[in-house]
Amino acid sequence: MSLVGGAARPRHSRQVEPSVIGGDGNPLATQLTRRGWTALFVVVGLVGGLFTGAVLGLARGQLSAVRVENEPSASTPIASTGAPAPMPGSPTPPQSSATPPAEMPSPVLAAAAAGEPPDPAVLRAKITSVRVKNANGTYSGSVIDVGTGKVLFGHSSRTPQIPASTMKVLTCAAALSILGPDHRFKTSVVSPKEGQIVLVGGGDPYLATKASAEDYAPRASIGDLARRTAAALHQRKVNKVRLGYDASLFSGPAWNPLWPDGYGTQVSRVSALWVDEGDAGTSVGPRSANPAKQAATELADALKKRGVSVSSVAGTRAPKSSAKLATVSSWPLQRIVEQILMTSDNDAAEVMLRQAAIGAGRGGTTADGVAVVRAQLIKLDAWHEGSKITDGSGLARQTKVPADTLARLLRLAAGKEHPELRALVTGLSVAGVEGTLRIRFFDDATVAGRGVVRAKTGTLRKVHTLAGVIRTADGSLLSFAFLINNPKNEYAANVWLDRVTTAISRCGCR
Repeated sequence: MSLVGGAARPRHSRQVEPSVIGGDGNPLATQLTRRGWTALFVVVGLVGGLFTGAVLGLARGQLSAVRVENEPSASTPIASTGAPAPMPGSPTPPQSSATPPAEMPSPVLAAAAAGEPPDPAVLRAKITSVRVKNANGTYSGSVIDVGTGKVLFGHSSRTPQIPASTMKVLTCAAALSILGPDHRFKTSVVSPKEGQIVLVGGGDPYLATKASAEDYAPRASIGDLARRTAAALHQRKVNKVRLGYDASLFSGPAWNPLWPDGYGTQVSRVSALWVDEGDAGTSVGPRSANPAKQAATELADALKKRGVSVSSVAGTRAPKSSAKLATVSSWPLQRIVEQILMTSDNDAAEVMLRQAAIGAGRGGTTADGVAVVRAQLIKLDAWHEGSKITDGSGLARQTKVPADTLARLLRLAAGKEHPELRALVTGLSVAGVEGTLRIRFFDDATVAGRGVVRAKTGTLRKVHTLAGVIRTADGSLLSFAFLINNPKNEYAANVWLDRVTTAISRCGCR
């Protein structure tokens, strides 16, 4: 069975999980942004990141090589094998953590071994032997053998907890199930009548102002759409138009009322038409008050550069009978999902929630998306009563699901029966290498997990979660989820998550 076969992985264009940017008052994020540690991380990160990337590049399995040379954005941490100073009351990392051991375990995943799944008693002993002071408040944990579906470990596994950004796995699973991995979202320019054109949003979460060489594959862009539109207009001998914009594909409130107001600098108002995810220049900071109008203004500017004058820009609804002038298509959905999970992209996850609803024949509201995700989880036998979903990104603290739901879903994604869900696995970050796990697994107790543990992180204030897949030392392929809420020490909670998944990875448990 190919666990992660196929296409190149997305670059880390942005990373907007509150765990990294400190948007939810996370103490660890605050600790990392202090001036002294910033300087230290830049130096250690540049050296450590290159070493880590070179040694662990083989961990990609059948994926293409990790692009460790990629320049991190302001919101993407620099990879580092060094550890930050622990917070008061938290466990102290070993003094040798800044330098990897001379002999590192092979990060290449072994071929699946035939035979019985791991012994649950042996695996439980491995998990419970990991003790980190002040790490666990209440937690829900689940480990499942991918091949057989046998539950190997459970701790309050069906008790709903706040999942934070691991919620994105559930949202993306629903979108993949309904729309299929090859589905593309289209952004079009139509002409209802001579002298008038309308930019129609199709809900492409990654529509860009212009294509970037930094992207692993070209995104649909306003620049490309303007080029095609101008060519069509010139063919009709039209060089002056009125421009309308139509974002009516999504309906309902553009802002989730359950989100704290402070998220306004981290999350855009959800729109079926935007460029650069509604950013007003930076991924963390002011967001566009009207993303659809911003996209139309960018198109107007691009058209003017191509000899088409735009006399006005205004919101409208494009008649269905309008002649189509030009269209650009998004990445395939599987690539979009990989990008969402790898960078923990809140904006794109909320778009996926609404796209799942539309694909299921419902309206494009948050409430419609929530209902559709629940329905898909029931269909996939991964829903538990008592669970509650209120958004697509996991930013809302009212969202609560158990670890068993995540572990079951990832088991399906890694198995043979649901290939449409494979992007849930190929989009997982690799420990110590990329994405939201680039600066995790940094001490001697977790070095064996680097390049082996693949997971989606989740972090809000007093919430630390991890869900993914692991190939163990004896060749077993396991899915897992651990959701910690209200730990006594937040730094310690992350240490426990890293160490317990490393312990699972080293398990010869048959």
